[in-house]
Amino acid sequence: MGFSMSELKKKTENSSSDTTEDEESGEQKTGVHCCDKKDKGDSGVGMGVLFFIASFAICFLSGWLLFPSLLYSKKEQPFNFNHALHVAETGGCESCHAFRDDGTFAGVPKNSACIECHESQLGETEDEAIFMTEYVEKGIEVPWHIYSKQPDCVFFSHAAHVTGAKMDCVTCHGHIGESTTMKPYQENRITGYSRDIWGENIWGVKKNSWDRMKMDDCAECHQEETGSKGACFQCHK
Repeated sequence: MGFSMSELKKKTENSSSDTTEDEESGEQKTGVHCCDKKDKGDSGVGMGVLFFIASFAICFLSGWLLFPSLLYSKKEQPFNFNHALHVAETGGCESCHAFRDDGTFAGVPKNSACIECHESQLGETEDEAIFMTEYVEKGIEVPWHIYSKQPDCVFFSHAAHVTGAKMDCVTCHGHIGESTTMKPYQENRITGYSRDIWGENIWGVKKNSWDRMKMDDCAECHQEETGSKGACFQCHK
């Protein structure tokens, strides 16, 4: 049985009309519109981004704060040394940390230098007793941990700075001469050098000239005092 063109056209229009009504009815029943779906999607993405940023910030700060304890190991000195007491008795740093006849810096004094003053006093305190029994009597030099030890490729002339430029020891070493106890030595697990070279502040903030002993600090001081950062060969060998 055939249909005329007009009848087919009416059937098609009625079918399209029914489909549209069904879709609108379905949306009204569920109460969900296209714009609502889009808003929910945008909201989910926004929350995801905020969660990622917050998680990243927490992980970054936690890692940054924990980093020093992982990178540096703490070591105690062989025994305590009272700088303030010795400075008061001897009059200054140069009495123990002296220059040799050829102008080179002697550094940490050997046992023989200490015995010259303590020969009749060794053993009066616990620290002196340790020094005498563990090192002097056994003929072993005290294995001090040097806070200011630079890498082997660095040459530093104390004579040029102390004798030549008339610099105070405090400029680089701080007020260690006023201390009565020795702080723990913090050693970099990777390089083996003291944390005093890099500085205590993990953020790199420097408040005093003695807060760290990096190359940039030396170059900055040279620039201020001489107008030049100096040549590489002056400090590196």
